[in-house]
Amino acid sequence: MLSAELKAFYMVARLGSITQAAKKLGLSQPTVTTQIRNLESQYSVELFYRGGRRLTVSDEGARLLPMVKALMQQEADIEFFLRNSGQVQGTLRIAATAPYYILDLVKTFRERLPQVEVSVEIGNSQQVLEALEEYRVDVAASSQLLDDARLIRRVLGTDPLVLAVHRNHPLAVHEHVPLSALSGHTLLMRESGSTTRRMTEELLASAGVGFGPLLEIGSRESIREAVLRNIGISIIARQEVPHDPQLRVLTIENAPQIPEYLYCLKERKGARLPAAFLGLAQEMAPA
Repeated sequence: MLSAELKAFYMVARLGSITQAAKKLGLSQPTVTTQIRNLESQYSVELFYRGGRRLTVSDEGARLLPMVKALMQQEADIEFFLRNSGQVQGTLRIAATAPYYILDLVKTFRERLPQVEVSVEIGNSQQVLEALEEYRVDVAASSQLLDDARLIRRVLGTDPLVLAVHRNHPLAVHEHVPLSALSGHTLLMRESGSTTRRMTEELLASAGVGFGPLLEIGSRESIREAVLRNIGISIIARQEVPHDPQLRVLTIENAPQIPEYLYCLKERKGARLPAAFLGLAQEMAPA
């Protein structure tokens, strides 16, 4: 069977990097390299052009890629069927950018189908949508708006962007601030791939506002802890700011609403558990 080798080829082709592919697959870099080389040597094909630090898919690799993607989809469908073959049993896999909207859905879903196992993984928008596309989860909740013919989309809710500061920060004396007030202050931001970071950068750029030193922190929990230590300030969705006497929440001039969407692949919309979860999301959607 070539399943492992083909998965390695597919992931390297998508990411253009052995390192990133190994991380996604949960394998070591030498293992992924060996799998690719074994596939090429066994069939005397060149799947990648090697130059510099990035691999480029060859002509043969480009022709192979859609076939491998179709094979991976078939494998995911088989695994999904086996995993959910019981009448009211199975597992629903969810990826989300934040727990605030999705956990209410999960609670109601589990009350209605208590025998169903539910797993929830948290990541940024890029990560959760990649997990959906790669069939590693069944539904994904993200604040990123995608108009993709392959996807079903439901609105879970919206939340305003606000400014979170420590109570001893100079801005804490205000309830509302113009964007110009952020100039010169240390701004805490999520990593690239975060919708909140993209919206923050667009908001400041459109207002022509520069900011002080940027401190990039890879999770919203760590950003909250940094604000609590008065290391910097952060533009964040209102629901993500914890109730803490050390924090102040300021409204921001022209701050947009940040939405949260639920996505499912159209080819999976008829499957029992994703369909039930999508129906529940529609039922609980804000008026």
